[in-house]
Amino acid sequence: MLSSMEAVRRLMDLRHRGRAEDLPAVLAATAPLLDVESATVLLVDYAQLALHPLRGTTLDMATARGVEDTPAGLAFTTAVTQWADAGDGGLLWLPLLHGAERLGVLEFRVKAYPSEATRHDLEVIAALVAELIASRRFYGDAVEQTRRRLPMQLAAEIIWNQLPPLTFAVDGTIVTAVLEPCYDVGGDAFDYAANDDVLHVAIFDTVGHGISASALTTLTLNSYRNARRSGLSLADTCRSIDKWIRSQHPGAFVTALMAELDIPTGRYRRISAGHPAELFLRDGVALPSLPTPNTLPLGLGHMLTRPPTVIEVQLEPGDTLVLYTDGITEARDAAGDLFGVDRLSAFLLAELRQGAAAPEVMRRLIQTIVSYENDDLRDDATAAMLQWRRR
Repeated sequence: MLSSMEAVRRLMDLRHRGRAEDLPAVLAATAPLLDVESATVLLVDYAQLALHPLRGTTLDMATARGVEDTPAGLAFTTAVTQWADAGDGGLLWLPLLHGAERLGVLEFRVKAYPSEATRHDLEVIAALVAELIASRRFYGDAVEQTRRRLPMQLAAEIIWNQLPPLTFAVDGTIVTAVLEPCYDVGGDAFDYAANDDVLHVAIFDTVGHGISASALTTLTLNSYRNARRSGLSLADTCRSIDKWIRSQHPGAFVTALMAELDIPTGRYRRISAGHPAELFLRDGVALPSLPTPNTLPLGLGHMLTRPPTVIEVQLEPGDTLVLYTDGITEARDAAGDLFGVDRLSAFLLAELRQGAAAPEVMRRLIQTIVSYENDDLRDDATAAMLQWRRR
């Protein structure tokens, strides 16, 4: 126990004077204190295809692990500790979670399967490592350089720096999202925030691509946040964003779906500004779509005299809503067939029936879309899943 506390103390020192890339060396130094031979941080890449050693790792045995069909990948996708016997010891993989956000796994090489008390200590270490990665990542580029497998285009750099973490959970309710192509996205974005009893969720699809689209997306996201933080209603938020887009980018427009969920009661309210309706899933079936659109795309609102219409529906515990951009449903295979809403709905229902967690459903969805288009997306593809559980 004292040795474990010393390991914690050494790691805690990084909170005040350390970088993310210092983690591998500190973990190597503390490994004997934890009764393990080595400890390696493996972070998931942007495409969520593989887990890679954090920059600064020098162990010869530290190699990338696939997310599919490996114990390390299973620890990542299920958030459950995995073990592999190696004869002269084994490997233990613990998920690295920052809240509900999946960062990767912490790999321990051990001489024998650890006792329950030791496993508990290692879980504490994994939780601390995840917190250190999340808090120190902004003071250097080690985490970003580890996660990137391809050069990131400037438009994508701008967008990713605007987005919140992919996954967030509060009181049993979860929101989780995905974006592709992750290294070249420019026009799609999502946002969320939990304030008091309200969870705000929005998805945006900007006309165009590249730097001009990312500039418009940046304005849209920050206009949305400014309106939300100013306490504007959903309808007034829509008007405010519309005004700023029309002022700064005349002739341009953004489709959007902006929603508010009252977490204690499940009351769901939303506006669709020229955007596809979300999928509404309940008890293994798809319910009829909510009315859409309720107003013109953002930037074109001056063409209507009536205010945006807010649609309201009462959710039941376990209900799932999936917001998406048209890059999902308009993906085409080699024969030119659209992926379509029906295929999207069937895919999501099948995954949920199998018990896959929401972040994993979204990861599998985007891999399916990329594969459907032969690894060559014609348009940005973004989706966000919202699952409500009664507090």
